[in-house]
Amino acid sequence: MEIRDNFEIKNLTTYKIGGKVKKLYIPEKIEELTELLRTLDNYIILGSCSDVLFSSNGFDGNIVITTGLKNFEIRGTKVYAECGVKDPLISQKVSEASLSGLEFLIGLPGTIGGAVYMNAGAHGQCIADVLVSACLFDKETKEIVFKQNSEMDFSYRHSMLYDGRYILLSAEFELTKQPIETIKELMDRNLTFRKTIQPSLANPNAGSVFKNPENDSAGRLLDKAGAKSFEMPNVKVWDKHANFIINKGNATSEDVLEMMVKMYQAVKDMYTIELRPEIIFIGNKTKKEEELCNILYKTKTQK
Repeated sequence: MEIRDNFEIKNLTTYKIGGKVKKLYIPEKIEELTELLRTLDNYIILGSCSDVLFSSNGFDGNIVITTGLKNFEIRGTKVYAECGVKDPLISQKVSEASLSGLEFLIGLPGTIGGAVYMNAGAHGQCIADVLVSACLFDKETKEIVFKQNSEMDFSYRHSMLYDGRYILLSAEFELTKQPIETIKELMDRNLTFRKTIQPSLANPNAGSVFKNPENDSAGRLLDKAGAKSFEMPNVKVWDKHANFIINKGNATSEDVLEMMVKMYQAVKDMYTIELRPEIIFIGNKTKKEEELCNILYKTKTQK
């Protein structure tokens, strides 16, 4: 297991933002991860760091990165995957086995752990549609438990993992047989949509900034509120989709939070709708960041 002290976390985040974390752990086996979780007290567990905004002031705790846990197995129409398996990889591998149900993961930069955590979805598919069971670490009892789909409390961009008691170790999915050509066509459409509308990681970003309100689109509301024209010295809103913030090169976490509040306020002023962030803020906050986070997250800023 790789262990790093005072690690510059911006080197791992898709935003390329973040200060030093006290200690970084990268286990390579489930047994290493579970043993680590039994011994650590203060920690946050992450995958590809694609949906997070780390404070430029760092984090005085432990960060556990799961990307070393990348084993998966295809058994007929069932697929077993550890929490650190990259979403595009598993999507591609199951498609080669003529299995449909994970096509939407092809364009996502995260891991299976994050996908289950937030019930990731796109283009009419989501994790809740195909997950059979989850192997979890219970932080209260320090034991490994199994939960069925019906116990995972899935809803839009939500699962029981949000409550913080459980951490995903691995998951099992039930997929359906489809012709490879049909699967590939859907994956190509998904990728084309993403490349056309959403920024690539060549433009550092953390994915969608806000969750979609019920029966509406955060991108549509932000567009109508004029957010595509929002730009500051170090950050800007993506001109092809208003629900993305780009790090222009030297952005800090405060820069991003200020832009998020500007976007949030524009929609609230026009529609009286309060958008909820999809990006999770982690780390030590300045007084200004505390104020901005209180507006956006209502004080709830960490996993």
